[in-house]
Order: sequence, then C-alpha cells, then structure tokens
Amino acid sequence: METLETFARRVTENVSKVIVGKELIIEKILASMLSDGHVLLNDVPGVGKTMLARALAISTGLSFNRIQCTPDLLPSDITGLNILDTKQNEFVFKKGPLFTDLLLADEINRATPRTQSALLQAMAERQVTVDGTTYPLSKHFFVIATQNPVEFEGTFPLPEAQLDRFAICVSLGYLEKTEEMQMLRRLEKMHPIDSLQPVCDESELAHAKEMIKKVYIDDSILEYIVRIVSRTRSHEDIALGASPRGAIALMEISKALAALRGREYVLPDDVKEIVIDTLAHRIILRPEARLMRKTKQQIIEEILKTEEAPIKSET
Repeated sequence: METLETFARRVTENVSKVIVGKELIIEKILASMLSDGHVLLNDVPGVGKTMLARALAISTGLSFNRIQCTPDLLPSDITGLNILDTKQNEFVFKKGPLFTDLLLADEINRATPRTQSALLQAMAERQVTVDGTTYPLSKHFFVIATQNPVEFEGTFPLPEAQLDRFAICVSLGYLEKTEEMQMLRRLEKMHPIDSLQPVCDESELAHAKEMIKKVYIDDSILEYIVRIVSRTRSHEDIALGASPRGAIALMEISKALAALRGREYVLPDDVKEIVIDTLAHRIILRPEARLMRKTKQQIIEEILKTEEAPIKSET
C-alpha cells in the first residue's frame, strides 16, 4: 500500500500544478476513478472543472475526449453510427467520443433526456449497442460530467436513474485569496497544462485498481454503511432514499481512499469523509423539508450523528 500511496501523491501533485488548492477533491476523484466509479462536478462556471479532467487524463496517461452538451446533441453524436462506405458498398461503424479512456461530458444537463440516456449503458456496462451490435469500451472508461447548479434556462435536470450512475458528486468551489494569487502567477506566462506530463502508465493504473480490491473492510464497517443508507430510506425529511448502488459506491470509494492513504483496511473515518459526496445526490427531499430550507448535506450529517460508528483500532 506504500507504493499506492506514492502513486496517489504523484498524480495528485501533478494535477495540482494546474488546479490549485483542491488536493482533497482531486484525491476523491482519483479514488472514484480507481474504484471504477464516475464523477459529477456540480459547480459554477470558471472554477476549473474542465481543466481538472484534462489534467487528470494527462497525468495518468489516458486518452481524453470532451463532449460539449447542447440541446441539439444527438445520441449518435456520442455513441457513433454506421456510415455507408461507397468503396466497399457496406456500412462501417464510425466510433463516437465515448470510445476513449476519460470522457468529459461538459454541461451534461444541457443535453436532452434522450441524449443523456445514451450514456447509461456506457457508464454501467462499459459497452455501447448501436443498431443491434455491441461494442466494448476501454477497460479504464471513466466519465467526468459537469453541470451548472445556478443556471436552469435551457437545461434538462438529470433523472434519478442517471444521477445514481455517478459514484460521487463534488464541487470545487472558489479559491482562497492566497490560492487565487498563486493561480494567477502560474498563468502569467503560459498555462501549466501546456507543459504537464504523464506521471504513470496504463500498467500502474491497472495495478492500482487491483491493489484497491485487496483492501480489507470489516463487517462492523459494512454494517455501519448499511445503517447509514437504510436511514436515508426512513428519514422523515427524505422522499426517496439512497439505492443499493449507493451503498456499493460508499464501500468501494472508502476502500480506495484507505488504499491511497497507505492503509490495507478501511476506517470509519474513511466512510464519514466520503458519505455526503456519495449519497447526497441520490436522495430526494420532501417538499416540507425544502420549505424549511434544509439541504441534503445537512440531513446526511444529522444521520451520521445518530448512527454510531464502530470502534476499530489501527493495529
């Protein structure tokens, strides 16, 4: 696990050359990536969402495609389509931008529901079916989608089935004054991403994923995860609780966080650190709770206070 901790530090520090002051967010996204989850970046424009995705792809040596989602974007624009080859007099499949390692779906809520649904099979099964033929995607296929939470004109809110496919939903937020000064200094002559170089290769990435699968998680912590998720289904302020897929994501990313920090076992603190990012976007509040101006994050924090964490030593 020391090797994996070094690997995580190397990638995080490299991405931090482009994205200043967001090491914890980068670590969470890397943990999601290594546990084969997808990420939704829910934030205002201009905070570095696209640059983070590009920097992560470069740092890990992965191929990268970007989709700018608009209302006129068609499913075939994402998946690809069969085109008639006049020379061979037969249809040939032309691959769409889905056929990459890291896909950035920028402003995903601007695409129509029909186009959004084109991502569902790819995100869940790492394959795409076009005209009855199924095509496999990269084994490292990873989606980072972005959306603007304050602009709703001309947007199509993601349905629950789509939101549930994202392992975590995080926000970058604005920088502190000193961090913003540091960012401006770095951009004074050239953009840092222009000189960014890979710090690992495909074999290291595959090895890291295998190492994470070996992380031990005690039954008491699994029971803790189940209690938290079950509580979201019975809470008086929640109309729709987290799904079993949410419990799986919470377990997998907790294991990944533990591994990236050099441990071979999961602690309750790993679960607590990622629980809001993993579950908040999966629940729906009751109208009464929204009228009381309660947030999903506040309610999950309330649940954490009522559910006692297991006591586990680090020996």
